Amino acid sequence: MIRINLGGGVIVAVNKKRAKRDIEKDYPSKQFVAKLRRLADCIEQGKRFQIQVAGERISVPADAVINIEHERDNDSEEIEFQLKWEIKD
Repeated sequence: MIRINLGGGVIVAVNKKRAKRDIEKDYPSKQFVAKLRRLADCIEQGKRFQIQVAGERISVPADAVINIEHERDNDSEEIEFQLKWEIKD
């Protein structure tokens, strides 16, 4: 919830909702390794991890759930390192 002061004693409360988003971003190996190292450091230290993906700054809380997903179909395989958390207002 965001409160905006319009002046003259008028305050408007606006519920800030984020648009749905599903982006996949490719990185050169060197940049990917640097991001993984920063992530690993934050996880070990119990700190929030911050990263910018396709122009949006993302802040991952220290208590995010971490999992690894493996997918396979007829002609390819995929591993995803995932961090999931609830969005709190």
